[in-house]
Amino acid sequence: MPREITAYSNPLIKRVRSLREKRHRREEGLFLAEGLRILTEAREAGRIPHYLFFARDSAAHPLVQVLVEAVEAAGGEAIETVPDILSKLSGKDNPQAVVGVFAEFTRTLDALDRSTSPIWLVAERLRDPGNLGTILRTGDAVGAGGLILIGECVDPFSVEAVRASMGALFTVPVVQCEWDAFLPWLRGGPGQLVGLSLDTTTDYRGATYAAPTFLLTGNEAQGMPADYAAACDTLVKIPMLGKADSLNAAVATAVMAYQVLDAVKRN
Repeated sequence: MPREITAYSNPLIKRVRSLREKRHRREEGLFLAEGLRILTEAREAGRIPHYLFFARDSAAHPLVQVLVEAVEAAGGEAIETVPDILSKLSGKDNPQAVVGVFAEFTRTLDALDRSTSPIWLVAERLRDPGNLGTILRTGDAVGAGGLILIGECVDPFSVEAVRASMGALFTVPVVQCEWDAFLPWLRGGPGQLVGLSLDTTTDYRGATYAAPTFLLTGNEAQGMPADYAAACDTLVKIPMLGKADSLNAAVATAVMAYQVLDAVKRN
């Protein structure tokens, strides 16, 4: 049976609240996810939280009941609490009905099977959690094999990135590595590296794409380094008809992802 916690001073509440900070997430190997939809996506993907916090007035919801049962069956703990505490945990004035505490999970390059998808997403020094979450959602939408994060990227387990992913963090494999590890791995098997760049005349609609295509998006402000661009098999650009010189990184990734997906399906 779920226990009840209503005191802000409870040690577990303080511990869970600290997971909003990267340092504590790294120390604990845990992260927060909030919302019935996201936690349901996680459960369906086989990810069950160690702790599940839910509001009293949502206890009777069928999906909350399923989550409670899944957590307790997996040896975790379900905790009934009040909206004010959920707000403290999530950092939102209008908190979601449920908050889960999950173990962090990442994969290694060697664990990826590039034959499982014709398209893979690669992001270099991505700094905005909203962009990371949106790129994960795009990856889920196009059936990408995974998202490979190169260099000092924003933490995919931050509350903001998890929220922006709308559950895609649990469905799209994520790998964090350095360029010096990624490039030899990529060249060790089949794979075309396509970079989004302003320094090319090749229209993204006119390029040839071959599966598996690894789509590389650079840093939001600086783009990708020159040596990264030089290592790409193809550089493409999205024409800009207005005054802006480029699209948002996540939007550009989505436009490219669907172009690549369409092209490789026709080949």
